[in-house]
Amino acid sequence: MKKPAKKSPDYLERILKARVYDVAVQTPLDLAPILSGRIGNRLYLKREDLQSVFSFKLRGAYNKMVHLTKAELARGVIAASAGNHAQGVALAAQRLRCKAVIVMPVTTPAIKVNAVKARGAQVVLSGDSYSDAYVHAKKLATRSRMCFVHPYDDPDVIAGQGTIGMEVLRQATGPVHAIFVAVGGGGLISGIASYVKRLRPDIRIIGVEPVDADAMTRSLKAGRRVELDHVGLFADGVAVRQVGEETFRLCQELVDEMILVDTDAICAAIKDVFEDTRTVLEPAGALSIAGAKAYAKKKSLKGQTLVAIASGANTNFDRLGFVVERADVGEHREALLAVTIPEKPGSFRTFCSLLGERNITEFNYRMGDPGEAHVFVGLNVRNREETNRIVRSLSRQGLKSADLSDDEFAKLHVRHLVGGHMPRETGKPAGTELIYRFEFPERPGALMRFLNAMRSDWNISLFHYRNHGADTGRVLVGMQVPKSEMHQFRRFLDSLGYPYVNETRNTAYRLFLK
Repeated sequence: MKKPAKKSPDYLERILKARVYDVAVQTPLDLAPILSGRIGNRLYLKREDLQSVFSFKLRGAYNKMVHLTKAELARGVIAASAGNHAQGVALAAQRLRCKAVIVMPVTTPAIKVNAVKARGAQVVLSGDSYSDAYVHAKKLATRSRMCFVHPYDDPDVIAGQGTIGMEVLRQATGPVHAIFVAVGGGGLISGIASYVKRLRPDIRIIGVEPVDADAMTRSLKAGRRVELDHVGLFADGVAVRQVGEETFRLCQELVDEMILVDTDAICAAIKDVFEDTRTVLEPAGALSIAGAKAYAKKKSLKGQTLVAIASGANTNFDRLGFVVERADVGEHREALLAVTIPEKPGSFRTFCSLLGERNITEFNYRMGDPGEAHVFVGLNVRNREETNRIVRSLSRQGLKSADLSDDEFAKLHVRHLVGGHMPRETGKPAGTELIYRFEFPERPGALMRFLNAMRSDWNISLFHYRNHGADTGRVLVGMQVPKSEMHQFRRFLDSLGYPYVNETRNTAYRLFLK
């Protein structure tokens, strides 16, 4: 006999009956006046960063756990989390007086790990990403018979997050064009969309993902759940390799559009929210704001009411240096230029005069050869159009220039290395240096593993590494590898397991370092 089809949950009823307000508060829906003026639309922030654990995750975690039986609670709960779900589970366990074990990636910011421990939960660190932690947590759950509390792919968790959509519709005083939601595994957007689309189907639900963690975007395009080989960890709260089964089903039905934003755009959004609220969101928490800005620009939207879910504010203090460095570039309020000037009296003064009264954020000068010199300069600008005008103005004066504002190699490494070229060795052909940029999870031992894997007989001609609170370690390496050993070199690159980019032909390298 054919089994009856599994009945889909009635999420409207589940959301209306959700038990979240034992631990959560109804957060305000605040206008962001400065940012609204800049984008030409009324942008409201749903301030989930104001919850007691500084994120929305306690809603779904508590709603799931409060529905467990006494026997299940007696066995305790276990969860996998990059941080915010962990705090929600720990708080719920504290409130319901049950044991909680949380498996977190080794790369999780210390502020999140310490917050979970402070609520009495046991923390187990395993793997570099949420997916790694999830696998380990499932093994522990099977072995211990503890109840696994999924961070997103569970109807009770989805319903708990859906109470945010219920609050938004209650609080919005007029028509809303779109609601922007950060997407990791899909629990938050599934819950909000399940409520909003039942009552206000005219409101667009738009998911926002980082360009390097776009599992939902790819899955919706493919019509099936896609598993990513690699996820970026800057927005660690949404660093998920594969979305949930139930969340994917709901997003296929209810989500209108997905928007992708890069790290610089996220940093710019963090700065935008700070200017309006004096609050520092975490990268995943600012994702929806970055998406709202990108959407308004893409659609040439004006005069509409937009809502962005400010989903969390758990970020490490030492990450702020990276955010500050990249925010203006992400907003196109800083331009990075490489300018070639003739090496003759008066040319440097002429170049500086062409920059006018603009604020210079960075200036690096190095004589290239007897005929010309290269200048690496950072400038405060109003937008990308002003950058283009500067480049055209320099060109009219006969000065060759290149806009490096979108060049990761230049932003991460060259701006800190300008000052010398690779010397030409007698008897050896010029240009034998290979330049590669690597990324690896910022965890103890990762840099040494990288160094130990390199062959000692390949001469290192350049090495640059900075640890400034970013999600990954960034290493730039120059190596002299004989042509006869390129096969072994390529095998070395692939064996590392770290993402890498060949920058040997990069314009910034050619001008300042080669």
